[in-house]
This record gives sequence, structure tokens and C-alpha cells, in this order.
Amino acid sequence: MHDTYLVVVNHEEQYSIWSADRDVPDGWRAEGFSGTKEECLAHIERVWTDMRPLSLRRRMDAEAS
Repeated sequence: MHDTYLVVVNHEEQYSIWSADRDVPDGWRAEGFSGTKEECLAHIERVWTDMRPLSLRRRMDAEAS
């Protein structure tokens, strides 16, 4: 039997996986995708295309303007 995981994201738009049978920790929210560990990691690989934290992306965008 495979454990079920959730894809979670924090306020900096960084992704991780979390066991579906546990409460999502403070500072994180469920992103909406769940599945096996491998499925969740593959989903993160598809959607997390910019690994920089949101605050860094915003600062770099502001400096470029």
C-alpha cells in the first residue's frame, strides 16, 4: 500500500510534500494536489519552475525596473 501525500506551499511559494494523514504545519497550505510520494514530487517538478523565494523574485523585479 502506498502512503498518500499532499503538495504544500508556503508564503514564499516554495513547495514540499506532507503526509496526508497529518495536519499541514503552520506557514504552509495544501496546494491542491495529492498522490503517492513519486506523483507529488513529479507534480512539484512540473509546477515549481522558479526556485527563488517570492520575496527575492519581487526584489529582483523591483531592482530591474
